[in-house]
Amino acid sequence: MDRRLRRIQEALVGDWVGATGEIVKTKKGELSVKVASWSLLAEARRPFPDKWHGISDVDMRFRQRYVDLWVTEEARRAFQARSRIVSSTRRWLEARDFVEVETPVFHPIPGGALAKPFITHHNALDMQLYLRIAPELYLKRLIVGGFERVFEIARVFRNEGLSPRHNPEFTMLELYQAYADYTDMMRLVEELVADLAREICGSTVLTYGGRELDLTPPWRRATMTELVAEHAGVEVDVRMPVEHLRDLAVGFDIPIKNEWGAGKLILEIYEKTTEHALWGPVFVIDYPTEVSPLARDHREVPGLVERFEGIVAGRELCNAFSELNDPVEQRARMELQGDQRASGDEEAMAVDEDYIRALEYGLPPTGGLGIGVDRLVMLLTDTTSIRDVILFPTLRPEAGSGDES
Repeated sequence: MDRRLRRIQEALVGDWVGATGEIVKTKKGELSVKVASWSLLAEARRPFPDKWHGISDVDMRFRQRYVDLWVTEEARRAFQARSRIVSSTRRWLEARDFVEVETPVFHPIPGGALAKPFITHHNALDMQLYLRIAPELYLKRLIVGGFERVFEIARVFRNEGLSPRHNPEFTMLELYQAYADYTDMMRLVEELVADLAREICGSTVLTYGGRELDLTPPWRRATMTELVAEHAGVEVDVRMPVEHLRDLAVGFDIPIKNEWGAGKLILEIYEKTTEHALWGPVFVIDYPTEVSPLARDHREVPGLVERFEGIVAGRELCNAFSELNDPVEQRARMELQGDQRASGDEEAMAVDEDYIRALEYGLPPTGGLGIGVDRLVMLLTDTTSIRDVILFPTLRPEAGSGDES
């Protein structure tokens, strides 16, 4: 046997080989190369797993994504779909006059969401900085500055636990539109998601987790209190005595804190009894003011704000407000958050003096929206774990890596 041919046959799956020669057709009519010379371009020191059997070790799939992508066709399709979803979202928004911007990842003050931040240190300035938990406050500064429609597809960081729905580092689409409110944001969400479903899945009616899901607009709108009454069988209202709401929470085995007011208690009852049961899609509207420090007061119901979350297949897909634009009210709410932070709540926000100063120049009525891109990809690819749609998810160090401290 020709020595060169024998070396090709001995090559591992994954070796990269370059060949030159005449392009010919085989007896079956397939294009091929009649090899005149060849060379080994890169040698594989490890053989890839067999594509037929795939990878049985789930941890290996996430740690060695390069192997997973080579072996697992479904993984490649999911990440190709993710790329299409992000690209299509960008084009969809640009066609509606939204301008894509970039805002800082390092924040001097954590804000824009209720979450525990990651902390780092800048040596040259000798100052503590936080990896952003949301781009919200910077994007609204741009609305103040005259950009009427802005969006950012932003990598954000939250120092939280790991779960099939949570990764400490994830991607968020945030957008803000001047002269709009939360009703405009509802229409935008349902139209965007429906158009993406048509492009990626071929229809607004799809299957998720073996169950049919119809994303055709319009989606249902229902208040948080209505949904709690439907699913938990109890009436709740921010105007109820706090003691009564505490008793209800205890009855649902919810650990409570003394400092929680009526709004926080209602949110906890909703999340424990109702959210997971909402197949949807449904917009859960009108949240308590206590848990929504950046949203505008409801135009009709005291104690509530104009906020919604879009719930699809039992999980939050998006969060949106009519944005609070009163600097005096914003300061009061931030100071309350600051007090909670000083009392040990690591997810509470701090007072951002520069953001309040920006509001003093005048933020026009604005609708704001955040969509979890990873969860959107999970929805449109029928994926149940966020690790399957993030190329390199956060993992514990491998045993024996020397980096387990």
